[in-house]
Amino acid sequence: MDVFIRVLFLALITLAVMVVAGLTTNVVLASRRHGGAINRRLGMIESGVSREETMLRLRRRAFSMGEGVPGPIRRWGDLLHRKLVQAGVTTPSVTMVTALMLAPIALFLVFAGLSYALGGGLAAGRIMLFAVLAMIIGALLPIVVINLIADRRRKKMAEQFPVALDIFVRGLRAGHPVAAALEMLTVEMPDPIGSEFGLVVDEVTYGADLREALEEMAERWDLDDLRMFVVSLSVQAETGGNLAEVLDNLAKVIRDRHALFMKVRALSSEGRMTAWILSVLPLFAFMIVFLGNPQFFLEVADDPAFVPSFGVLVLMWFIGVMMIRKLIDLKV
Repeated sequence: MDVFIRVLFLALITLAVMVVAGLTTNVVLASRRHGGAINRRLGMIESGVSREETMLRLRRRAFSMGEGVPGPIRRWGDLLHRKLVQAGVTTPSVTMVTALMLAPIALFLVFAGLSYALGGGLAAGRIMLFAVLAMIIGALLPIVVINLIADRRRKKMAEQFPVALDIFVRGLRAGHPVAAALEMLTVEMPDPIGSEFGLVVDEVTYGADLREALEEMAERWDLDDLRMFVVSLSVQAETGGNLAEVLDNLAKVIRDRHALFMKVRALSSEGRMTAWILSVLPLFAFMIVFLGNPQFFLEVADDPAFVPSFGVLVLMWFIGVMMIRKLIDLKV
């Protein structure tokens, strides 16, 4: 019976990991589906999708919440929406939030059903144990994957921006207006920055103000370099001056700032890796022990002291992760 339970749990965990891996693969393949185009926006237009539909798909709609929603939940929804934008996920936010909410519930019901069917009962300790395991597999793991993809694309965006500024400056010095110089970026730059400037051009084409479109782009990606670019355009529009020279100097400042940032990351790499290990190792240890010997937890889950002790353990892990994130959150 113990072997049967172990095989069932191992099969369920494997299935959950395969589903998450499949969703991640679909996201990556969707971003590279149009290999003949330099970025995804041009690939969608090349495939016959209208510019308006392309803009709506790539722009994403924010997850709308009612006025009575508490502030922390609203901030979590805004953060998730921003991460989905940065990760390049075109699935609607409502669908993603629904999936993240239903996946842990479905896994919990599966675990609880198996425990009840095998005669293990549903004591408070087992319910808490199954709930934590379902949250790790159904919600925490997908969120970690989305964050990793978003952070990687955000770093690539920051690396591409000085090159985009050089192209923009060359366009201005060649006599092109600002709108035409931005249009050059949409066909010269790959993703993610090429599609993002394409969204700006499309929004301006449909009547939006250029400054507001660029400000929204900077807020979507939360990059100070983009904010400095918007400020430079705004100041030049109000006071005049040589915009090409200003942006050329800005590109040099951004490159120097990026070099300093990479130096700080190199010096702090050991601490960040230690932080990752300390944050993730308890979860992997919990999953490995549970998969290797489920009775190690199930035998003590019926003890009355299990619920408060396990709750304190989860709370201590959460507080530790928050403290570690504060320690390694270096601002340059």
